[in-house]
Amino acid sequence: MVKTPFTLGYRMPAEWEKHDATWLAWPKDPDTFPKGIIEIVESVYIQMIEALAQGEKVNLLVDDKVAEEKVASMLKTKDNVFFHHIKTADVWIRDYGPIFIKDGDNIAVTKWIFNSWGNKYESLLTDNKSGMAAAKFTGLEIFETKIVLEGGSIDTNGLGSCITTEQCLLNENRNSILTKKSIEKYLQDYLGLTNFIWLKEGIAGDDTDGHVDDIARFVNENTVICMIEENQNDENYRVLKENFEILKSAKDQDGNKINVITIPMPRRIAIPERRLAASYANFYIGNSVVLLPIFNDKNDKKVISIFEKLFPDRSILGIDCEALIYGYGGMHCITQQQPAVQ
Repeated sequence: MVKTPFTLGYRMPAEWEKHDATWLAWPKDPDTFPKGIIEIVESVYIQMIEALAQGEKVNLLVDDKVAEEKVASMLKTKDNVFFHHIKTADVWIRDYGPIFIKDGDNIAVTKWIFNSWGNKYESLLTDNKSGMAAAKFTGLEIFETKIVLEGGSIDTNGLGSCITTEQCLLNENRNSILTKKSIEKYLQDYLGLTNFIWLKEGIAGDDTDGHVDDIARFVNENTVICMIEENQNDENYRVLKENFEILKSAKDQDGNKINVITIPMPRRIAIPERRLAASYANFYIGNSVVLLPIFNDKNDKKVISIFEKLFPDRSILGIDCEALIYGYGGMHCITQQQPAVQ
């Protein structure tokens, strides 16, 4: 038998399982965040770092000492914040960085190919190497898969169930020669995922071809939050309704029906040239806090209240993410959790 992480007993933990650290990369790409936007995004990062550092280590990638000193001067305290001089093109570490797996007290790394969401941005292709540099820095065993996958395209309950989308994983611009079954086999071999819930498409404004972390996420072992659009004239209405119907009939790894909690979408947010991918689903679960994107929207308070009930053991920090999603991603996209040992 060929040894794989799965046969060795490894699995991808759920995001709410205890972390050793959260990984981030400091923003600076002017094409992603131009002047006037970048300053707000930096403020969002500082809020995130300071909140996360209260419950876990924060590993922050910066290009050099100058960048480190700049960030350090913005922080109220550097306790639990660790700077690593690894050059990056952009911030989307969930998609190009290591995906961690666990077997009891053993933590390892899987490294997938990052091809800039189907070769959309040539200047960002170098982040595949940045992700490998971060993986090597951990000193953990690295399992290289040799296929394309972004961390934002999958979500798991830690017990083998996985939500993903056909729009992304079956896209010709990722792994054109692989079938659905062969992709599932890779996800089982390297991440221990055995039960797949295939949604259809993602939301408007998302240039990742339908990442699941904008539409549906596990919040505990048997519960999924699912974004819905209440305005029937909105372009997201049909897409999200179809995904909701799929989830209502979905089952977990043990054959039990999944509990589905609907979350209303925020209002349509657009700039002159495009719609922004605003979604409450792009939250991040830290050890002591849940970072929840808000948008100065009438639904903000309602969603915060829902999350307070879902995560009673964590504080809920709502952070205005309109500037962040200008760059085509949110707080989940710019974070990656490293699990703790038992």
